[in-house]
Amino acid sequence: MGTAVLGGLLGLALVAFGARILLRRRAPALIERSFRSAREAGCYHLLFGLAVLLFVAGARLPGARSGQATAVLAVALVGVAVVRFRPRGRRRDDE
Repeated sequence: MGTAVLGGLLGLALVAFGARILLRRRAPALIERSFRSAREAGCYHLLFGLAVLLFVAGARLPGARSGQATAVLAVALVGVAVVRFRPRGRRRDDE
């Protein structure tokens, strides 16, 4: 049970962090340098947080199919986050 709670808390923290970035339209400096925009940083963290929450919740649901379905959905969310919103590396100051 401890791992599920820790995973859930981590997922909630990522969702809250991503939502905060999206609402404020500003990310911390270290994170903002790694993404093209604050929107991309917020979406990246939000999708990863949702994926962690889905994965943890799916592991706790009864039945094999429900766990598999949520795991596939979580992997799809991570795929979207990595392909569409991945960090681009540090931007140079002269750009």
